[in-house]
Amino acid sequence: MTMASKPLLFFILSSLPFFPFLSTASPSLDYSYPSPAPATHFSGGRSSHYHRHFSNLRKLKSSLSVRHDSAISAPSPSFTPPSGARVYHVTSYGADPTGKTDSTESLLQAFSDVYNSNGEGSLMDGIRNLGGVQINLDGGNFLISRPLRLPGVGVGNVMIHGGSLRASDDFPSDGYLIELSSSSAAKNFNNQKTINNSSTHDAILTSSSSSYSYEYISFKDLLLDSNFRGGGISVINSLRITIDNCYITHFTTIGISVQGGHEAYIRTSFLGQHITAGGDPGERNFSGTGISLVGNDNAITDVVIFSAATGILVSGQANVLTGVHCYNKATGFGGTGIYLQLPGLTQTRILNSYMDYTGIVAEDPVQLQIVNTFFLGDSYITLKSINGVASGVNIVDNMFSGSDKGVAIVQLDESKSAFKQIDQVAVERNNVKGMQAKSTVGSAELEGNGTSWVLDFNPVLLFPNLIKNVQYTFRSSDNGFPKHIVRNVSDNQVVIETDVAVVGSVFATVDQGMS
Repeated sequence: MTMASKPLLFFILSSLPFFPFLSTASPSLDYSYPSPAPATHFSGGRSSHYHRHFSNLRKLKSSLSVRHDSAISAPSPSFTPPSGARVYHVTSYGADPTGKTDSTESLLQAFSDVYNSNGEGSLMDGIRNLGGVQINLDGGNFLISRPLRLPGVGVGNVMIHGGSLRASDDFPSDGYLIELSSSSAAKNFNNQKTINNSSTHDAILTSSSSSYSYEYISFKDLLLDSNFRGGGISVINSLRITIDNCYITHFTTIGISVQGGHEAYIRTSFLGQHITAGGDPGERNFSGTGISLVGNDNAITDVVIFSAATGILVSGQANVLTGVHCYNKATGFGGTGIYLQLPGLTQTRILNSYMDYTGIVAEDPVQLQIVNTFFLGDSYITLKSINGVASGVNIVDNMFSGSDKGVAIVQLDESKSAFKQIDQVAVERNNVKGMQAKSTVGSAELEGNGTSWVLDFNPVLLFPNLIKNVQYTFRSSDNGFPKHIVRNVSDNQVVIETDVAVVGSVFATVDQGMS
């Protein structure tokens, strides 16, 4: 019994992390050893053994405390996820989540490790599938002094999410906080635009003819503060990119720039040069562009542009904008909500959107659809002639609300040239309050007594001196059957004459847009 108690006591003492009784006598304890020593101390070989054991425990405890303190004060500069894990936490690289110190190098190291991680299979030809690997910003607010880039091209299936980035005071004024391109790709694209500056579309075709740089990269749940030192996100020659639930502010150039490539989807995001909710006293001085699409087949969905000189600039084909709210800068202050800058190749759909005191401009619109959109505060649509072409345009089923100042809902800018090729243009079925309705169809009725009836459609028709089709009904209360004919349709006036003077009325409908 006595011998069996020794290993039990050793186990208990070895398990205790701290021993306040080592320096205090304990006369009440009796371990009943075969050669018992006084209870106030240990003696002989056993004493030396236990003292050495307790001394080692103290050293172990001390070393653990030192290691713990060191881990807090000096994070490891490198990080390897646990076996099988695919999430890279930037704070594990030493990035400062408080934003007090520059985290550029730490973040770039995380980007580099993700780029060099293993992937399985491939996406498009030349694109390595990284399997959904994530760069997690850990909910931090990180200060950076130069753009964040992957170190090379040819990768896909990556997510960057969950935190904030802020540009330092010396951040390059022509850079973006995140650049989805190599420096050479950006330079090549800019060179292509310079070479083909006669047509932005030529530049787009030149860029998209080469292989894509990236595929299926996702930016999610990010706040990007450019600190008035450049732009937010730049995407060049990439495929199937998503930008979701992002807040981008304090840019001086462009909030989100998409150049070349196609199928970039921007959704549920907020962009503004200045943080405001409207009525800002500095609105006249807003500059920059919220989103620029210089590419094809992209979509902007449920996005708010709350301050910028131009809300959305589109210079590519087959793009769709849905649920967009632009109150970036009032038209009266020189702002534009949406600018479509691809004359002759528009192919753009604007649906279910809200133009709030700022309007839409379309250069030489060809295949343009603006439907179910609300225009508030005398905002309107401008068709701007570059080469005099307007074809396949539907501006229908919209709502316009103004301040009774006589502002027309659709206007023409023919300062460069008049519209000469007009076909399949339908501006109709819009409901209007406090503004001047404009349309490509019209109807009028006139009563009179005589041989000539002149119906003037200028107040309602959009294009000057253009009536392609006329249908009319002539009614007379006199006896007999007078002969009548459409004599003239010039200057948007329909002239109907009879062979004899009669008391009657004329009802006519006209159409400008259909061949």
